[in-house]
Amino acid sequence: MQLRQQLRQFIVDNFLYGRASGLADDTSFLDAGIIDSTGVLELISHLEQTYSVHMEDHELVPDNLDSINKLAAFLKRKTKQRDAGAIHNAS
Repeated sequence: MQLRQQLRQFIVDNFLYGRASGLADDTSFLDAGIIDSTGVLELISHLEQTYSVHMEDHELVPDNLDSINKLAAFLKRKTKQRDAGAIHNAS
């Protein structure tokens, strides 16, 4: 399953109770009332556990977390940084 599909499935299952209608990849979770502040914490926990990333306080902003597209782009950057760091540390 592709990253966007995985993220969509998590959002639908945990915040939309299985109803995905109207959820586009660029739908703002906050503007649409899909995720509240408690939901953001649940989302962050899921991202850290599922994708083995550590989120810094300065990264917890809507530009990184407020839609499927933003989440996917953020995770791609984070995993790329993580993998580059692992390669650098192994040298």
